[in-house]
Amino acid sequence: MSVQTAARPGSAGAGTSAPLKLRTPRLRTPRAAGSRRSRRSLALTLLMGLVLLYSLAPLFWLLVNATKTQDGLLNSFGLWFAGDFALWDNIARTATYDGGIFLRWFANTVLYVVLGAGGATFLAVLGGYALAKFDFPGRKAVFAVVIGAVAIPGTALAVPTFLMFSQMGLTNTPWAVIIPSLISPFGLYLMWTFAAEAIPTEIMESARIDGASEARTFFQVCLPLLTPGIVTVLLFTMVATWNNYFLPLIMLKNPDWYPLTLGLNAWNAQAGTAGGEAIFNLVITGSLLTILPLIAAFLLLQRYWQSGLSAGSVKE
Repeated sequence: MSVQTAARPGSAGAGTSAPLKLRTPRLRTPRAAGSRRSRRSLALTLLMGLVLLYSLAPLFWLLVNATKTQDGLLNSFGLWFAGDFALWDNIARTATYDGGIFLRWFANTVLYVVLGAGGATFLAVLGGYALAKFDFPGRKAVFAVVIGAVAIPGTALAVPTFLMFSQMGLTNTPWAVIIPSLISPFGLYLMWTFAAEAIPTEIMESARIDGASEARTFFQVCLPLLTPGIVTVLLFTMVATWNNYFLPLIMLKNPDWYPLTLGLNAWNAQAGTAGGEAIFNLVITGSLLTILPLIAAFLLLQRYWQSGLSAGSVKE
């Protein structure tokens, strides 16, 4: 910056030009700002790489060890393949071991997910839509109950649920797993907040003016707008039901009604019983087959649930 001259009024040198040096402000150059951003992005990239490695390491271990025989599993390094590749043989043995009980457990899990998680999603959609778009007495009390139910862990309700179902004679039946799975307080709260932002009130009023009933307004006008939220709640309830272990553990005694989580644990525990056969390779292979449907569901539905998670985060 060039040196400027100015006369200070009232001074002895008034009328003459006395040079005044002005300090130039130090500006941050684009190169310095870019280097700082690059260092920050490099640190974040390294951190995300560590998180990704931590997340994928168990899956890699599961995939690697599912290719080993029982002897290879015990006599090789856990994070690399053994000399023999027995993945297809392990899958065949898993499907046929003990009379094909694994396939029965898989069918049971699908049944619990379709009826339990599907029913929970449907009820959450209906309840969330009603709470978001209709005003009725006790609405605030319902909100408090839902928030309180979200804060209560499921394990705290397992024993009272077992006692209640025991009095009703429903223990050791599929209904003992399906009926408790129909209640999803978090899913209800998520649909409540999503419906409040995703459905404009003007669209509902226009449909009513055109003569549409409340049921038609919901199913034909509002339901398509709720698709991202529905898929998000469905995935959450599906994962919770698919991985449910404690509730079937206390409700079921008949192995024919076990889900995959309980059945694989029984296979894993039989090595510690008198005369039990160690089949850790089948347990690992069964665990790999168990997570494949969840991975496929997330990959196929990711474009819906990602938009559903971000809904309501920005207000106009």
